[in-house]
Amino acid sequence: MNLKDHLPDQLLQTFQSIIQSDRLSHAYLFSGNYGSFEMALYIAQSQFCEDPQDKLPCGECRACRLVAAGEFSDLKIIEPSGQLIKTDTVRGMLREFSSSGFENQAQFFIIREADKMHSNAANSLLKYIEEPSSHSYMVLLTQEEDKVLPTIKSRTQVFSFPKDFAALSRFLEKKGLLKSQAQLIATLARDYQEAEALASQNKVLELMKDCQHFVSVLSRQENMAYLEVSRLVARCQEKSEQAYVFDILTALLAQSPDRGRAALVSKLYRARQMWLSHVSFQNALEYMVIG
Repeated sequence: MNLKDHLPDQLLQTFQSIIQSDRLSHAYLFSGNYGSFEMALYIAQSQFCEDPQDKLPCGECRACRLVAAGEFSDLKIIEPSGQLIKTDTVRGMLREFSSSGFENQAQFFIIREADKMHSNAANSLLKYIEEPSSHSYMVLLTQEEDKVLPTIKSRTQVFSFPKDFAALSRFLEKKGLLKSQAQLIATLARDYQEAEALASQNKVLELMKDCQHFVSVLSRQENMAYLEVSRLVARCQEKSEQAYVFDILTALLAQSPDRGRAALVSKLYRARQMWLSHVSFQNALEYMVIG
């Protein structure tokens, strides 16, 4: 991914200036998914690049390509296992902090969804943030900054990466999506990676079309909407597909200028809560229509 296309110029320039002036902090917390992982990789490339251009990574050498793929030996990326980053996982990573890198002295660690660290894991991390190795760097990524241990936040450099809806929509249109499709996926996706994944799934695009029709009928011919429930349910047998339907309907209703939108949003919220409480998908949608 070309960061220049997907990050605010000021944010990219800030980090380029930090890298060029050798002021890189040993620990960052990136809040928000909009390009934060890509930025973390870019900073990692700056430490391992074999052909830096004015101290900035070339993006083309062996090390830069391996970092971009998450396969460089001195780069460690940690992600949750299920809904948790376990203490043993973090402690294993920290043991590597005490040793030198394989290819040079530097080591780089990225923790995705850092808010999901077990409390013991987060506390273990504190010691190493407070007493970092001179050649070790760490970037913590989170979409829910308020769930990150306050003592960790206070010991890291915090940067926000809010989603740029317009830029993400343009990116998806360049991928071949219709403007309405691009705008809807831009609303649903948390980052470019998820946006690309959604845009490549024909099933998701079909569900978007079905949901648009359902909302149209619900807004204009409410007495016919009950019949549309069965058609929508027939297309969504998997829980993951049903979850997308609720997300899509929420986004569509948020965009709707219809006067009754607020009431429909309220019914949709209640229908989703019912579904999460193991009411069938069909019964939940029927409640939305006739409840």
